[in-house]
Amino acid sequence: MSDLFFYGTLRHLPLLECVLGHPLSQIKISQASLPDHAVYGVAGQAFPMIVPEKGSQAMGLLVQGFSPEDLKRLAFYEGGFDYDLSPHGVDVADGSCAEASVFFPEPELWTPDKPWSLQDWVDEWSEVTLLAAQEELAYYGKVDATTIARNFAPIRTRAWAKLAARKRQTGDPRDVAKDVIVQSHRRAYVNYFGVEELDVQHRQHDGTMGPVLHRSGLMQGAAVVVLPYDPVRDTVLLVEQFRAPVFLIDDPEPWMWEPVAGMIDPGETPDQAAHREVQEEAQVSLNALEYAGGAYSSSGSSTEYVYLYVGLADLTRTIDNGGVATEGEDIRTQILPYDAFLQKVDSNEFKDLPLLLMANWLARHRDRLRG
Repeated sequence: MSDLFFYGTLRHLPLLECVLGHPLSQIKISQASLPDHAVYGVAGQAFPMIVPEKGSQAMGLLVQGFSPEDLKRLAFYEGGFDYDLSPHGVDVADGSCAEASVFFPEPELWTPDKPWSLQDWVDEWSEVTLLAAQEELAYYGKVDATTIARNFAPIRTRAWAKLAARKRQTGDPRDVAKDVIVQSHRRAYVNYFGVEELDVQHRQHDGTMGPVLHRSGLMQGAAVVVLPYDPVRDTVLLVEQFRAPVFLIDDPEPWMWEPVAGMIDPGETPDQAAHREVQEEAQVSLNALEYAGGAYSSSGSSTEYVYLYVGLADLTRTIDNGGVATEGEDIRTQILPYDAFLQKVDSNEFKDLPLLLMANWLARHRDRLRG
C-alpha cells in the first residue's frame, strides 16, 4: 500500500521532505485521524509511539501518492527506530475514510510516557532531528537500516554538537558564505564515528581563493572532561580504562589514566553532562563545577569540541566497577594527593592530553579553590 498515515515526527513537513529527498508537491497530504489509538512519547527518547486506546483519536496526516522509491526511503528511515508498517482504516478530515499503512513499534520495545505534542516536539527537538536525518539519509543505498539503528545515538549526538557549534563565534570578520567554496561534500563512513570528505577552497591571507583541497574530518559530538578535586583533602581523582586507539598505534600500555570524560547527549548542557559522567564513571557526586575553558581537541582531524571542568567533590573512596556496562566501559579510579599527582605530571607518567591541561589549570587556581 502506497498511502501512509503519519502520527509522529513525520508530520513535521521539513523532516518528511528531507526523508523523501524531493519536494512535497509530488504527493497529496490530508489531515486525518486513526480511531481507537493514542500517541505517547517514548520514555527516555525524543520521538513518539502509537498505542491502541479505546475511544481515543490519534491525530495525524494521510499522505498519498508515494513512489516505490519514496517507500524504500521511508522504510530505511523508520527502520532505524525499529518501526514496521501495519494497515489500518483512518478518518480523513473531509469526512471520508481511507486505508493506510501506519508505522508501529516492535511490541514491548518502547515504554510509553506522557501524551505526545507535535508542537512541543517541534520547539525542542525538530532542529536536531532534522540534522540527524540529513546524515542518516546520506547513507541510504550505502548501508542498511540496521547500521543506522546501531548508530542512531551517536548520529544524534553529532547533530546536537553541530547546533552548539553554530553559536560558537568569537568575532572573526570573515564570512564562510563568501570565503569558503565547497566543490563536493561526501559522507564516506559511519560506525559510531562518521567520516566526511570535502573538496573545498578557502580565501587565503592575501585575499585570493586558494586551490581546491581534498580534506576529511572525523565527525564526533561534543564532550566534557572533568577532573574531580577535593579542596579540603587536596586530592584529585583519576579514572583508568582501556583505549582501543592507543592499542591500535602499538602502544604497549593502552590502559590510560585520565580525567572523567564523556559525550554530551542531545538535550543536555555541558554542565549536566559533567555531573552525569562523574557519577557514571567514578560514582562521585560533585558539589560544584569550575569551568576551565573549551576548545577543539584536534582541529586538523576531528570535529570534537571539549568543555573542560574541575569538579569539586568529597573524594573518600575508589572503585573498580565504574562506567556503563552497555557501553562496554570497565573503569577503576584512584585518588592521589595533589603533590604526588603533580610529580607524576612532571615526570611524564601520564599520556592523556586533557589530563595535562587540567593539571596546569588546577596548578594556577588551586590556592583560590582551597580558600
